[in-house]
Amino acid sequence: MNTTIKIYIGLLLLLICSSCNKDFFDQVPDDRLQIDDIFKRRTTTEQYLANVYNRIRSQMDWRFDNSFEGLSDDVDITYNDMAPFQLNIGNWDRNTGAFNRWGHYYQGIRSASFFIQHVDENPEVPQQEKTKWKAEARFLRAYFYANLMMQYGPVILMPDVPLEPDATLEEISIPRNTYDECVAYVVNEINTAIPDLPTTPVSTREWGRINQGMALAFKSRVLLYAASPLFNGNTEYADFKNLDGTVLINQQYDMNKWKLAADAAKEMIDFGQYSLYIERDANGAVKPFESLKNVHLTDWNSEVIMARVSDNFGPDKMGSPRNVGGWSAFGPTQQLVDAFFMANGRPITDGASGYSESGTTSQQTNYYASGTSNMYVGREPRFYVAITFNLSKWLNNDRGSNNQPVTIQMYSGGNSGLYTGRNYSRTGYGARKMVHPSSTLEPDRIQGRLEVQLRLAEVYLNYVEALNEYDPNHADILKYLNMIRERAGIPQYGTAEDNLPIPADKDAMRDAIHQERRVELCFENLRFFDTRRWKIAPDTDGGDFYGMNIEATTSADFSQRTVFETRQWKDKQYLWNIVQDELNKNRNLVENPGW
Repeated sequence: MNTTIKIYIGLLLLLICSSCNKDFFDQVPDDRLQIDDIFKRRTTTEQYLANVYNRIRSQMDWRFDNSFEGLSDDVDITYNDMAPFQLNIGNWDRNTGAFNRWGHYYQGIRSASFFIQHVDENPEVPQQEKTKWKAEARFLRAYFYANLMMQYGPVILMPDVPLEPDATLEEISIPRNTYDECVAYVVNEINTAIPDLPTTPVSTREWGRINQGMALAFKSRVLLYAASPLFNGNTEYADFKNLDGTVLINQQYDMNKWKLAADAAKEMIDFGQYSLYIERDANGAVKPFESLKNVHLTDWNSEVIMARVSDNFGPDKMGSPRNVGGWSAFGPTQQLVDAFFMANGRPITDGASGYSESGTTSQQTNYYASGTSNMYVGREPRFYVAITFNLSKWLNNDRGSNNQPVTIQMYSGGNSGLYTGRNYSRTGYGARKMVHPSSTLEPDRIQGRLEVQLRLAEVYLNYVEALNEYDPNHADILKYLNMIRERAGIPQYGTAEDNLPIPADKDAMRDAIHQERRVELCFENLRFFDTRRWKIAPDTDGGDFYGMNIEATTSADFSQRTVFETRQWKDKQYLWNIVQDELNKNRNLVENPGW
């Protein structure tokens, strides 16, 4: 039994609910005798709460279940017969409901509300514990609403007491609330829940259950999104209204929203229960590669705030190249590759960075073999953690000779390049960031570990982004941005010995923060929403997308920027469409703009 399984024996039904009858727990409570029995026994009540938790979606299978990475400008999903490819090239069928989460999260909201309404009826659970459980369900309800808002914008705030199954059409035809009303509700729910949540897990059985740190961190994300250009005074949504004329996106820009976001992030930082995960050598120096790799592989380390149990088949199988048994299905784009800094901390567009696309290196390192293109030489540690490139060395010695790691060949005819089958990367790159070096493939033996969904580095980046918008000279901007860079093993802004200049003004700092966020948090299901909330998606998510020349049969010819796909962007894609079935159920529900 591996370590992760041992750890989660204690969680039992709280996060792993596959043994539960989902139809039973998801049912509309129209069978009063059966549903009321749930709240007569501790076991069934806790099972019901486990089912509410189970609405937290995995973010790891970018092909089918959660393809926001595959729909971002960071990643290509290899297969043309899957929804991400069709959506990226503009083949949106608003009635098919690909990756449509409207119904999923509203079922979770209803279940959470029903639990809050009835848990006090249970005679077997002490009141203090029932109070904590209600706080967990209250946060989960807010979490579900916030995820809907990320995807759809303003949503419908349902009555806290669920509607009866025999409610009339008039009763269920509830219009959308304004986005500001939704934010206020979610933040109030989180704030209400926090005092009744534990500060830290009291035992291994509590790991994974909602605590104060999770609530504070997620609140910082909600308020950051609310302050961002898509929702903060976006005049392009002036005609986005309910049927009664209510404007759903506030047309007045409010600088104070950035302050609220910064304050929320700082509150989480000052909470003091978390720290950046850092591994050090015998002399106390930071080991960047190991720190950045293992922050996702070491369960409940000091940086992990929110996580869920996952089979992790997605990152290991789809992120690994073919010659080690993977499917090469997750292909980072050249745009993402170009975003990583050089080892001297400078972007590749900086003339002082030393970046070159000419020639190859005669040297070999732990990361790549001799003959590697110079475009991959001298890059920052996060690049080598995240990206598999041509002639890079694999993560372990599996299938290598003389106990040496195998070298990955991404060109046509190479051990992981174009061939007659379908398991090759169309970009010429692979996503290795979350791949566990102890997993083996063919047969698949996936190393158990958590799926990290929220970590402290995101909160730091939330903080500096918000702070830069309303107080651009604040010392904390450099402090926390440089903490991210120090752990990443690259020079910090403003340090004399590295001669790395501080970004010149608010706009330059904003660009630096955005780039840092893209690199630090790549493959963590945030980039899709970031380009939208910043309103830069027309520039980032449409047009020609580049990789390497995967049809080339030599490394030299392979190392040429080549268009692998031309993506379509329409402004209606800022918000997801609501499928017609949902619109038919609610005559006061208006569709998102452009759909």
